[in-house]
Amino acid sequence: MANLNWIAILVAAAAGFLVGGIWYGPLFGKAWMKERGLTEAGLQQGNMALIYGTTFLLSIVSAVFLGHLLAHFGAMSARSTMMISTGIALGFIVPAIGTNYLFSRASVKLFGIDAGYWIAFYAAMGAVFVFLG
Repeated sequence: MANLNWIAILVAAAAGFLVGGIWYGPLFGKAWMKERGLTEAGLQQGNMALIYGTTFLLSIVSAVFLGHLLAHFGAMSARSTMMISTGIALGFIVPAIGTNYLFSRASVKLFGIDAGYWIAFYAAMGAVFVFLG
């Protein structure tokens, strides 16, 4: 883990976190809340500092592991980096949440919103690793 680019990791985590703010805010926030059965008032009752802080910490964990994986391969093309980054979402995360959503009877619309988020999240992190390596 000594060869990790910690600046790229922190920027990648911030990029993924920012994607979440946009995705679940202006892009799909209202549709996501409707599918989850949530209201604005209900969301505000949570401990937002804990929720956002933990979310950012988990984004750092994801960025560390993605950075570690990419560092293992050494110098790669932008295309390869993006294929690996988005491939993690498409090959691991989307099927995992899809399985959970099937058994919990979640809607296809909710699955599409959440699956799309994870693809965008890992694409954003991959793009940061392309530029900051």
